[in-house]
Amino acid sequence: MTEYAADLDALRAREFPWEVQRDAIHFDHASVGPLPQCARDAMAAYELKRAEPHRLGAEDFFPVLDRARALVAALIGATAGEIALTTNTSWGVNLAASALPLGPGDIVLGSRGEFPANVYPWMAAAKARGFTFELLPLAGTATDEELLLRRIAEDDRVKCVALSWVSFWSGARIDLARIGAACRAAEVYFAVDAIQGLGPLALDVRSMPVDILACGAQKWLCSPWGSGFVYVRDALVSQLEPPAAGWLAQAGSGDFGRFLDYDPAWHHDARRFEVGTIPYQDVVGMNESLALFLALGPKRIEAHVRGLTQRLIEWTHHRRGVKLLTPDAAAARAGIVAIATNDLEGDSRKLRAAKLTHSVREGAIRLSPHFHNTLAEVEVALAALA
Repeated sequence: MTEYAADLDALRAREFPWEVQRDAIHFDHASVGPLPQCARDAMAAYELKRAEPHRLGAEDFFPVLDRARALVAALIGATAGEIALTTNTSWGVNLAASALPLGPGDIVLGSRGEFPANVYPWMAAAKARGFTFELLPLAGTATDEELLLRRIAEDDRVKCVALSWVSFWSGARIDLARIGAACRAAEVYFAVDAIQGLGPLALDVRSMPVDILACGAQKWLCSPWGSGFVYVRDALVSQLEPPAAGWLAQAGSGDFGRFLDYDPAWHHDARRFEVGTIPYQDVVGMNESLALFLALGPKRIEAHVRGLTQRLIEWTHHRRGVKLLTPDAAAARAGIVAIATNDLEGDSRKLRAAKLTHSVREGAIRLSPHFHNTLAEVEVALAALA
């Protein structure tokens, strides 16, 4: 038994007691993640203060946001100054599409098969700013990386690449390091939607040439709706003009006695990209979830999830009437396993009858287990499908 497995029973009893009681087996983190008990308790305590505002103190405002930026930075290997807090992934994608220096004659490359949140902002920005947004064809169920790399190397009109780290429907994972290195060598910006990758995968942006990375926290980071962040590479922060102005985005915004000075100078760090008041209660929950991830260890979590998904994938190798849409190689996937069956609706009903939450996306059953799930729960899923 691994050290992680030895800790798993205690973790589940403490943070997900409903799972121990067999209320449900949650294999749907690619849609929405459950809140661990530590996050629920912290949010409940904060909401009691919020309901009676005279109980709120200075520590319940800016320090909450400061802690969030520090926790996110620790999780992805960044600095707190490179982190702006957002309410969803879309804000970070829109930031990239609207603020990067792109214009007429420039090409932004994306891929077919992208989630709409990483398509529509680029379409809108292309229309408004005059650049061309092009979706490359897929290679099977994954981004055609070879075609992408050729375009980066051969077409000097390509100025930006915008991709999801992990596909929401097939679970295919791009090679961040390889694509990022090609972009950096060609002086092409690299913008990444990380919502389906961060959590089941560990990430160190210092070793990945990424310029902007957007991530909502409500899925694999097991945080409330309304919590998320965007990473902007330090050297790029001061070069980008925020596409929207918020009252806390200015360097002098912390002085509550001088609101009427109207000094438009931005914060020197990524706080310049934050717009308006952040939902503190959601950030409080996210902070506790991120602290839990860091305590467990992102690499340990990645190894555990790899073991769960490996069992699911191996099962498909020996079953007739099923088709695996997710790449077989561990390096080409994360936490999603997409399985097309001959009776999609019937098999989905079988999983629900086994109290196993999941999704059906693009003609396949999507299973997405995480750090608190067990191999025994994987066997429940396989027994239901069998």
